[in-house]
Amino acid sequence: MDKEFHYCPICGHKLVEGIKDGRKRKFCPFCGFVDYKNPLPSVAIVGIKNNRVLLIKRGREPHKGLWTPPSGFIEYGESPEDAGLRELKEETGMQGEIKQLLGVHSHNSYIYGNILVIIYYAEITNGKLRAGDDAEDARFFELNKVPDMKFQCFHESLEKVKNIIYGNTDIETFGY
Repeated sequence: MDKEFHYCPICGHKLVEGIKDGRKRKFCPFCGFVDYKNPLPSVAIVGIKNNRVLLIKRGREPHKGLWTPPSGFIEYGESPEDAGLRELKEETGMQGEIKQLLGVHSHNSYIYGNILVIIYYAEITNGKLRAGDDAEDARFFELNKVPDMKFQCFHESLEKVKNIIYGNTDIETFGY
């Protein structure tokens, strides 16, 4: 959840509400600090090997028990690509090579607030499949037998990957 400031973290004065940069925000009238509410950056990997997609079954809330691509938050100082490959390794034991950005989506989480989800397509290159970190299971699924992944952005991303794999040039997959 977003941290709620009541006092300026720079100079200690009480924050006031007003319009800053076209939006109602809290700010410090003394030093100019603005309490911007920014999304939490995260990343997901649609990993493919032999025309099968790698998914994890979430072992923790939110959405415990649901299947999703390996995903997680981007750490401070980490690129989105590096974060995605790290999450892939931590949650599945597999390594991959990022091939393409599939999309950037906004999602509201009841636990974390607004999340920015960056989704990549990666080819799985090696590793030993195992559920790790916060995954209770990790499996490859045939592309036409994928369980419900709850989030529309994951389904849309998988459809883009199918179009890339099967060479459907009638559908735009590179618009980012």
